[in-house]
Amino acid sequence: MAERNVTIASANGLHARPASMFVQAVTGSGLAVELSKGEKTLNAGSILGVISLGLQHGDEVTLHAQGDNADAVLDDLAAFLGTDHDA
Repeated sequence: MAERNVTIASANGLHARPASMFVQAVTGSGLAVELSKGEKTLNAGSILGVISLGLQHGDEVTLHAQGDNADAVLDDLAAFLGTDHDA
C-alpha cells in the first residue's frame, strides 16, 4: 500500500471548493484512496467525509492507496493538497 504524508496548504483549509476538486481527482484516479487525520480514516472519494474532517491550513494528513499506479496517483493528490487553492 502506498502512503503519503501531506500538510494542507490552502490558506482557508479544505473548504467546499477545494474539497470538491480533491474528491473529483480521487474519483477520477480509479483507485480507492483513504484519507487520515489523527485516528480518523475515511474514503477520500466522499465529499461529505472529506469536509467532515474540517481540514485547516497546516493540518497533517495521510493518504493511502493500493493498486496499479498508486504511487503516481498519491503524488498528484499530495501535490494538490500541498498547493494553496485560496491564493
